[in-house]
Amino acid sequence: MELKALLEKMVKDGASDLHLKAGTPPVLRINGKLIVIKDEPVSPEELRKIAVKIMSKDQQHEFSVRKEIDFAIGVAGLSRFRVNVYLQRGSVAIAMRTIPISAQNIDELNLPPALKDLANKVRGLILCTGTTGSGKSTTLASMIEYINENSAKHIITVEDPIEYLFRDKKSIISQREVGNDTESYANALKYVLRQDPDVILMGEIRDAQTMDVAIKAADTGHLVLSTLHTLNASETINRIISFYPPHQQQHIRVLLATTLNGVISLRLLPRIDGKGRMPATEVMINTATIKEYLLDPVKTLLIPTAIEEGSQYQMHTFDQSIMKLYKDGIISFDDAAQSVTNIDEFKLKLRGIESSSDEMFGD
Repeated sequence: MELKALLEKMVKDGASDLHLKAGTPPVLRINGKLIVIKDEPVSPEELRKIAVKIMSKDQQHEFSVRKEIDFAIGVAGLSRFRVNVYLQRGSVAIAMRTIPISAQNIDELNLPPALKDLANKVRGLILCTGTTGSGKSTTLASMIEYINENSAKHIITVEDPIEYLFRDKKSIISQREVGNDTESYANALKYVLRQDPDVILMGEIRDAQTMDVAIKAADTGHLVLSTLHTLNASETINRIISFYPPHQQQHIRVLLATTLNGVISLRLLPRIDGKGRMPATEVMINTATIKEYLLDPVKTLLIPTAIEEGSQYQMHTFDQSIMKLYKDGIISFDDAAQSVTNIDEFKLKLRGIESSSDEMFGD
């Protein structure tokens, strides 16, 4: 089996992922759906040879110890790919994800204009959230590229692995990869504030230690961008607070109210014309009302309502975003209905019972 030919087909067909597993044919994920692309199953020996070919000696050693490994590879003239090699039922399996050679801009990705305003911030914390494969890394890359094209900043990224490669434009960008450029994620973040950054991109906030670094950096005058595996803004706030023991949670609420600029949450929905997927988004901006709700555990429950009613601040909920995509004829009713938070309310609004905030967002 020729891996390069599979990767060429992957890029040609617009697939996001390639799955190679012993005993089954290669599978591509196209527009969110798994599609078998060859009849012949892949043998365990073929997979072992592919894994050895694409891993360095150090990576092979790490894989032999940990039984799984993340890294990225580039194929000249084709694309970059994020790779995960792992064991299943004792044999090697490989998952590969396409990373475009260069980051697309915010407009090309059909992302809300609010992201440009957030990227223009001088300091504070910006979080991009969603499930795996929802476009978090792509969205943050577009924001970094926007800063790179419009501001003279020193941007430092800490990633595991590096996905998008950036070229210096108005900014200078230092990209650090765990394993190659730094011993560990925690170690890189320990020293990042001594490297004179204006903007820091953390690949992912994984625990209280990482969250501490992000908040400290944002609180001391840096712009910090990172991701969390949460579904929406409210869950993001709750997840951050849950990192900490009860006696520290009010202090974290105060820090979040002070440092958080906004939360962008993402879901990718198939286009009705079959031409890829479209992002449905939720945007929360840290307005005076949101600050008040962040500080009070009881009022935190009101954040979704504040987002829904905050169109004048460029805020909107997932349901408002999905409604607009459906009304614009971009997604189907079935996909919209499966993705909204409240299907009954969605159906009512389709019958003409709409709030003023929906009408403003729709415009």
